Amino acid sequence: MSTEHARIAYLSFTKTAPEVYAALLAMGKAVDDSGLEKPLTELIKVRVSQINGCAFCIQYHLNVARQIGMEPVKLDLVAGWRDAGVFSAREQAALAWAECLTALATQGAPDAVYETLQSQFTETEVTFLTVAIGAINHWNRLGVGLRFSPPPPRTGSHV
Repeated sequence: MSTEHARIAYLSFTKTAPEVYAALLAMGKAVDDSGLEKPLTELIKVRVSQINGCAFCIQYHLNVARQIGMEPVKLDLVAGWRDAGVFSAREQAALAWAECLTALATQGAPDAVYETLQSQFTETEVTFLTVAIGAINHWNRLGVGLRFSPPPPRTGSHV
């Protein structure tokens, strides 16, 4: 995709709003440092970005997921995770929570979804998973609103 599509280029955003960029990166680092599994957080970032239609973030997080060796079948089927039969109970709980928090206006955050989440995650993990979901939703709003051009796809199994 050409940069002509972008309203504001990603690199321009990082230079124009360095404090915002740094804050968003700091949120991501806090989640990474929390102990949550990186494949899990990348999975929810891909799914939330799909829901929000953020091409930049979808491609970016697919690239990261591939680099860390995430199972390709999970990346292929994340949009249909409920019927795929390849996601663990923990991944399903995280994906359901991510979808709820991404569609707050239409469905809220139902107690049943939260109770399932609590059965799979500690309170600390729930907190950081929720932060990860909030952060990717913020990135998606920037990426879609400013039309960041997607990064090039990368293949390969490890960093």
